[in-house]
Amino acid sequence: MAGTSATETGTAKWEMDPAHSSIEFAVKHMMMTTVRGRFKDVKATIHADEERPRESTVEVAIAAASIDTGVADRDAHLRSADFLDAESHPTITFRSTKVEGESLPEDGTPRDGQSFRLVGDLDIRGTSIQVILDCVFEGRGKDPWGKDRVGFTAKGELDRREWGLMWNQAIETGGVLVANKVRVEAEVQFVRQD
Repeated sequence: MAGTSATETGTAKWEMDPAHSSIEFAVKHMMMTTVRGRFKDVKATIHADEERPRESTVEVAIAAASIDTGVADRDAHLRSADFLDAESHPTITFRSTKVEGESLPEDGTPRDGQSFRLVGDLDIRGTSIQVILDCVFEGRGKDPWGKDRVGFTAKGELDRREWGLMWNQAIETGGVLVANKVRVEAEVQFVRQD
């Protein structure tokens, strides 16, 4: 609603605290070991409807070039056109479209440990596809400086080929060098903006 303040509508803006948050991924290498990585430059905002949590929305922006697996050559390859094509598509975005879950209250704040699903559009390399993340509300409290904080975990599995990340190499023992399924995990903390 144009011109309506957050106070009037009962919504609050929450910004992710990058010092206490992580967005990580894991993928099988040579079908036998798991390689893990993370994105170091992530911004996320929740527009929370305190009275109707199902009406809340989440927006996430990830700098594709901030990918970090701890190996410089591998990171450079992941930034290249074979994978994320970070030069042409510098930002990965997620925008929620729906919050769902049978145990999620119709009104009021969720309870600690309450699970729900976050449905939204994940855009990688200019391709936007709907994904579902399994989430848990981890709690809410005030920090020593009086700021309200909330925590969440989120998990999902993606098939990288759906976004055009097709590069691979066959290995002589059978199978491929890089698995197509990618597990995504997030542990995030948000601070309420006054």
